[in-house]
Amino acid sequence: MPTHTEDRIPKEPPAIAPRPAGEVRPLWSVMIPAYNCSVYLERTIRSVLAQCPGPEEMQIEVVDDCSTDIDVAALVYRCSGGRVAYYRQPKNVGHLRNFETCINRARGRLIHLLHGDDYVLGGFYREVEQLFEATPDAGAAFTDFYFVDEQDKTLYTETPVQDHAGPIKDAIGLMGVVQRIQTPSMVVKRSVYEKLGGFYGVRCCEDWLMWVRVAANYPLLYSPKHLACYRIRSGNNTSDTFVSGVFAQDVQTVLAVNETSLPAARRLEIMKKARRHWAIYEGHIAHKLYHEYRNKTAAANLAKASLGLDINKTTVLLALKLYLKIALRYRF
Repeated sequence: MPTHTEDRIPKEPPAIAPRPAGEVRPLWSVMIPAYNCSVYLERTIRSVLAQCPGPEEMQIEVVDDCSTDIDVAALVYRCSGGRVAYYRQPKNVGHLRNFETCINRARGRLIHLLHGDDYVLGGFYREVEQLFEATPDAGAAFTDFYFVDEQDKTLYTETPVQDHAGPIKDAIGLMGVVQRIQTPSMVVKRSVYEKLGGFYGVRCCEDWLMWVRVAANYPLLYSPKHLACYRIRSGNNTSDTFVSGVFAQDVQTVLAVNETSLPAARRLEIMKKARRHWAIYEGHIAHKLYHEYRNKTAAANLAKASLGLDINKTTVLLALKLYLKIALRYRF
């Protein structure tokens, strides 16, 4: 029998069953996994409704992982008038299994997993549709996006992947090094999930693991338009994993799995860049844990993990500065 953790975090990619032959299917499935995010969920739903076609072209469904903060079914009906379907898990299964349920329940040919605290901006679906129309053999497409706070204020953006819409020239070289896609900006063909399986293996970074698998098998499309918003808030899954140490463990796991997806001729080159990138990232996050979270132990542990990934001038300096602050009891 699987353990509780294994049941919630599958060790292998969960199977995604093909839809029944002859089924009338929409182009789109917008699947909204939700758990105790009711303060943001209406914003999420309305961002889709503001640009959605009819139900024959777009399935929209909230998949609730047994939220306890509010009557989610009532909220969904109130803000959508029945246009958005609602499904509640029989028990709390965790976010990876909830994603699996979302994908298996999706009837559309294109699946947009839109977390219940994120949202999209006007024109998102049409932009992605045009990307697929121009490159039909692509497996997935994403737009650029904003990082926003709890009040929808833009915090920052990242350097564009490229300056034009279309296939990414070296998708595996990009994705193998760094996570450049946030889930609300990403749309994947259902047939791709059917071939590759669902999200698995780790508590966080599961999206990066998935996008590398996609990029290793299919053309990956991109639009530089900022049409999705990824919310950064206290108490979300990523923040918790920084403090617990799960993030550093999962980065190591994903790096090892990603390595198997890389072309043999470029494996060493890409992995060297990836380890250095994540080492420096963890070094900076360690200082954030010290100053913002006021957690010396978690900060020291992450600094140590960063040096385990790659020893370079930046990671060494970041670690030394942190250890000095801790030794001198530097004020938070």
